Amino acid sequence: MRQARPYSGIFCGGVSARTGPHALPLARIKKIMKRSAGETADGGARMISGEAPVVFSKACELFIAELTRRAWAATLEGKRRTVHKEDVAMAVQKTDLFDFLVDVVMADAGGGGHAAAGQYDDDDGALE
Repeated sequence: MRQARPYSGIFCGGVSARTGPHALPLARIKKIMKRSAGETADGGARMISGEAPVVFSKACELFIAELTRRAWAATLEGKRRTVHKEDVAMAVQKTDLFDFLVDVVMADAGGGGHAAAGQYDDDDGALE
């Protein structure tokens, strides 16, 4: 029988038949990881253990929860009860931890809207 790993306590969410104990689809996370890792010298894709996407899934959940809390605070400052993209942008701008998202938020606020859709420039993989 397989022993539980030290991080197995991260499975505190509900279980559904479709995704298991994970709120985010592990196959999609693994696909993103493989695409981001690039290719090895021999032409094959890098290997990813079955446990790594689980950890990334939990990290993404925590990231989304924190950004949502900060966006909600911006919503309340605006005396509203609905979170808008401007609230998310304000949360990103006010939090040093989210500095890596400033360019994405600014590109989206510029009216293009394609940065949020995940379109990538073919040359260097950066957002257009």
